[in-house]
Amino acid sequence: MVITKKFLARRTVHRGLGATIALPFLDSMVPAFAAVRNSAARRVKRLGAVYVPNGMSMPYWLPPTEGRLELTPILQPLAPVQDRVVVLSGMANQEAKQWLNEGDGDHSRCQAAYLTGAHAMKASGTTNSTLEVGVSMDQLAAFELREDTQIGSLELSLESNELTGQCEDGYGCAYSSTIAWRDANTPVPMQSNPRAVFEHLFGAVGTTNREERARALKMEKSILDSVNDELTDLQRRLGRGDRSKLAGYLDSVRDIERRIQIAESQSDRGLPEVAQPAGIPASFEEYGNIMFDLLFVAYQSDLTRVGTFLFGREKSVRTYPEVGVPSPHHPTSHHRQRPEQLERLSKINTFHMKMFGRFLEKLQSTSDGEGSLLDNSIFIYGAGMGNSNAHDPLDLPIVLAGGGAGTLQGGRHVRLPEGTPLANMHLAVLEKMGISAESLGDATGTLPVLSEV
Repeated sequence: MVITKKFLARRTVHRGLGATIALPFLDSMVPAFAAVRNSAARRVKRLGAVYVPNGMSMPYWLPPTEGRLELTPILQPLAPVQDRVVVLSGMANQEAKQWLNEGDGDHSRCQAAYLTGAHAMKASGTTNSTLEVGVSMDQLAAFELREDTQIGSLELSLESNELTGQCEDGYGCAYSSTIAWRDANTPVPMQSNPRAVFEHLFGAVGTTNREERARALKMEKSILDSVNDELTDLQRRLGRGDRSKLAGYLDSVRDIERRIQIAESQSDRGLPEVAQPAGIPASFEEYGNIMFDLLFVAYQSDLTRVGTFLFGREKSVRTYPEVGVPSPHHPTSHHRQRPEQLERLSKINTFHMKMFGRFLEKLQSTSDGEGSLLDNSIFIYGAGMGNSNAHDPLDLPIVLAGGGAGTLQGGRHVRLPEGTPLANMHLAVLEKMGISAESLGDATGTLPVLSEV
């Protein structure tokens, strides 16, 4: 890294369109940050949390031995980044369990407790809108890091969600519509439309009308083309390494925009009677990859350093014929320990992991300071249930991925004492992010084993 007296601004603006293009972290920007932080060598850290609904096929998940990580069938897509992966087993989310005389609602409680470690309260009396759980660890991080980025946190979902009404046995829909909670009573909405996410990150075309938007896109061709002159001039002033970073970043953004436009143009094809949201592809894999790519670009451009990602809400009945599972996800998760059902569930779990693994590989291949984006990040991946047939919030399937800017050693399977609160891990992760939190949910401390690097 070369320190010069010059520095580049973090974004290029084309005033005619009002489009704002955030740039990736370039070496040329270090002095600008140094002036603010008085520390040119400070490493930027990023945090992400991913949630899988309806538990996991545990026989296909759990590594057979402790220590050196052996990849099981569900974990196999992580092979290219295996040395940046820690599998944690033995943790529990006791606050997701049913209280005395509380009744059903396991799914809602498990999802709500995933990042909060707190018990979701059921609606009482005539107050159907009662919501009370706890602040989520991602929002604790977002609160601390919000002054450093344009967007405090980015919440993405692959399933349309509602935050109002009741969805499961008297529990508000919000409990299964998000994993992010700003405080005990305030759920953070998750965005499920790629076009809306893109516009949130880079600015809207100027109208929500489909025909007007199409005309605007045709006339302008691309948001990125509108800043072509500025970017061309910028590239002339960059060193070879920064030019390469910028070119790769712009290719990523342009490719996402192209795929979203294709998805929009095809969204009604063959299904004219279905009001399909614009920008959501028919292929679930393409949908997931686009959303992960948007999260990737948000990290790469430093628009945000905190993100959450929901593959689907609890009790999701999405089908997965593309991997040979035409039956709905939720009924499939009630496997009754039957081998054929466990195998079907494992196919869904592996399909999700494949998309997550692709995302991690992109992070690993993208330079960020003296390492990669993955080296400087920590991602939590898991479910709110272990044995989904029993709705069991014990022995949770959890992965930590990334290097945490040198604070996390990968390539391991760590077996923790049975019943270790999941919130303990969250506090440990926050510590590695440089964030001090006195408490979170039912946490009893942190995890010293994660200090081994």
